Amino acid sequence: MAQITTVTTNMTTDPRFEIDFDDGENPQDWSMLKKSIIIFFMSFSTLVVIMYSTSYTAGIPGMMLTFAVDSKTDLVLGLTTYLIGLALGSVVLAPLSEMYGRRPVYLIAVFMFIVLIIPCALAQNLATVLAVRFFGAFAGAAMISNAPGTVSDIVSDEYRALAFSIWSIGPMNGPVIGPLIGGFVFEYMGWRWTNWVVMIGSGVSWFMVFLIGETYAPALLRAKSAKKRRATGEERWHSRYDDKKKFWPMLKENLYRPLVMSVKEPICIFWNVYVALVYGVLYLCFVSYPIVFSELRGWSPGFTGLGYIGIGIGGMVTICSEPLLRRLINSHKPDPVTGKPPPEAMVSVVCIAAVCVPVGEMIFAWTCTPDVHWIAPIIAGIPFGAGNCGVFIYASNYIVHSYGIYAASALAGNAVLRSIMGGTLPLAGPAMYRTLGPHWSATMLSFIEFAMIPIPLVFYRYGHKIREKSTLIRQMREDREKLENKLKKAAEREERQKMNETAVLGGKEKLEV
Repeated sequence: MAQITTVTTNMTTDPRFEIDFDDGENPQDWSMLKKSIIIFFMSFSTLVVIMYSTSYTAGIPGMMLTFAVDSKTDLVLGLTTYLIGLALGSVVLAPLSEMYGRRPVYLIAVFMFIVLIIPCALAQNLATVLAVRFFGAFAGAAMISNAPGTVSDIVSDEYRALAFSIWSIGPMNGPVIGPLIGGFVFEYMGWRWTNWVVMIGSGVSWFMVFLIGETYAPALLRAKSAKKRRATGEERWHSRYDDKKKFWPMLKENLYRPLVMSVKEPICIFWNVYVALVYGVLYLCFVSYPIVFSELRGWSPGFTGLGYIGIGIGGMVTICSEPLLRRLINSHKPDPVTGKPPPEAMVSVVCIAAVCVPVGEMIFAWTCTPDVHWIAPIIAGIPFGAGNCGVFIYASNYIVHSYGIYAASALAGNAVLRSIMGGTLPLAGPAMYRTLGPHWSATMLSFIEFAMIPIPLVFYRYGHKIREKSTLIRQMREDREKLENKLKKAAEREERQKMNETAVLGGKEKLEV
């Protein structure tokens, strides 16, 4: 970390003293094998963090007995505090990775995540579990916020969509694998072992991130320029990233801009609400599935975890369909400015996914009771899972393509609201299923999701007009035009200077003759 810290220098803009990558040093030039290993490590590590959010629900019956708690809602608070910890941790740890690089943040945060599992596993009361899960999630958020950045660091624009689809296998299946593993672990080893198993997985994760070198280009170049200055004693050596921001101004920016965009930008307002609702219903499943399969059908905790397989299969269908979905996106008429498909092309996938989610929920609503064969509600999870995966991946892509350099802030606001909804909506699950019954509880959620379908449809049809009216996007476009004009004028000046120099040399040659 000391190597990465910027040294105050009297740097010159003289290009002779600017440090850049040599052959093979740029992470995007690494071998395909090395990149594949890094993507796998990032996917697994993110899976462990997200898996811990839902494996907790499998052990709720055991914790109710251990802590003598009668209300299941009190135990569901452990899911709420975890998701809020993920949201807040993402906002704080993301700027740290921009200052010091990905690797030191991973090593410290994942180590803290491992340590904070211990008091949760040994807890003697519910308050300890709720508090420790919050702080553990805060540390684990390093994988949520920075793993996509690591993937982006090592992959070129051409293959980025494919790389993100492969990486998303972990985070998209984490919520499903959690109760699947947690159910069997709780059944045979007790609820405390749902924590120890995650601790073992996170230990493997720490070893993985230890093996990965730094991938963040600014951090690599800052370290290289600092090393060059120490080796030569020449303070003019520098990189273009040496003037990094201080932590508190950057944190303030990370907190302020997502909040402002979430309340002022129409794209952020509607997409945040829509994605948060879909995410909330997904996490409500981790309360409703135990009710449906354990309480109504009498399944054991382990077999109840198998009930989530349909959701996992649906998510994998979407991920494996990436080449087909990319063809659908590329079939749209290119944007005349960029020459690439417009951001609304991403929304075409979301429109399909937006229909799959409530359809799957509706099928589950009327097949979840014991009078219908158990395979039916599991199959209902396939369109539900496929729709959820499609919404998360391609709605995020739409936001990224719409906001460019401000995409991180837009996604941060989306993640915070999404996590809050995912953490709070499940609190209503036990009371809702008790009051309305399994059929009408899921039906009500399906109706709400059907009512939200117009949001992606409107953005698919009129998204380009909405973007044109966005103050921030218009400012970005104006800044880009100014930069292009500036570069154009600089190129013209350089061309005129070369012509003048050529003319002067030609005149000298004539005089000599």
